[in-house]
Amino acid sequence: MSNVDLAYHWHWFDREVFLVLWIAIFTLMGLYLLGKITFSHDSPVVHVSVTRLFLSIVVFAFTMYLVPGLWGAPLKAVSAFLPPMSTQDFDLSAIGEVGGTPNVAASDVTPHKYADLFDKPKGFHPFFDYDEAVAAARQSRKPVMIDFTGHACVNCRKMEANVWTDPRVRQRINEDYVLVQLYVDDKTDLAAADRAITAGGRQLTTIGAKWSYLQTSKFGANSQPYYVLLDPMSGRPLVSPQGADYDPDEYLKYLDSGLFRYKERVRP
Repeated sequence: MSNVDLAYHWHWFDREVFLVLWIAIFTLMGLYLLGKITFSHDSPVVHVSVTRLFLSIVVFAFTMYLVPGLWGAPLKAVSAFLPPMSTQDFDLSAIGEVGGTPNVAASDVTPHKYADLFDKPKGFHPFFDYDEAVAAARQSRKPVMIDFTGHACVNCRKMEANVWTDPRVRQRINEDYVLVQLYVDDKTDLAAADRAITAGGRQLTTIGAKWSYLQTSKFGANSQPYYVLLDPMSGRPLVSPQGADYDPDEYLKYLDSGLFRYKERVRP
C-alpha cells in the first residue's frame, strides 16, 4: 500500500503514519505472544513457553527500535522498506539546518520541473526531468548523475539512507554533479506536449513510462537503482553505469572515476 501511495502521490502513508502502524501491529503481536490478547478460537495461555517468550522479546525489541523513527531517526536497518525520509513532517535532526537541506549547492535552489510531485532525498535538491538536468549541467559545466529509481525500489531507498548520507558521497554529488532522479514507476499523466509514441508504436503517457523507455532505449537496462554518470555535451556515459553498491568507499570511487573522465574531456 505504501508503494502504491507513493506512485500515485496520495500521501496517505507518510513515514510517521507507516511507523505508527508498524509500532501498533508489533506491539499487539508481542502482547498476543504473551497471552495478554486472545481470540475466540485460542486456548487459554496458562504458562508462557520459552519459545513464545523469546519471540515476544524480539518483537518488543524491534518495536522499541522503531519508536525513535517518529522523531527522525534514520532506522538504517529497515530504511529500505520505509517511505522516504523526506515524507517525515517532524524531524528533530533537521532543527538548525537552513531550509532543512544541508550541503545543497547554493546555486541550485530554484524550483525544478515535477519537484512538487516527488520527495527529494534529505540533503539533496535533484532535478526530476532529464532534459532540464542536461541543460543545467551544460550551463554549470558539470557532469550529470542520473539516478533511475522507483517508488517500489527498496534498494534505492537503502542506497539513499545508507550510502548517500555518507558526508563524502553527499558532498561529491551535490558539489560536482547535477543530480537527476527519474522515477520509472510513477503513474502521473504527462502533459499533452510531453507525450510521445516510440518507434515501436508504444504510447508514453505517464512520467514513469517516459523514463522507463529512456533507460531501456538509451542505456539498455531496466533495473533500479541504475546510476549513469553522463557527459552532458555528448549524452554518453563517462564510465560504465552501475547498480546498487552499499559500500560508501566503493561508491565514492565510482563517482570520482566519472568526475576524472569528465575533467579529462573538458580540459583545454
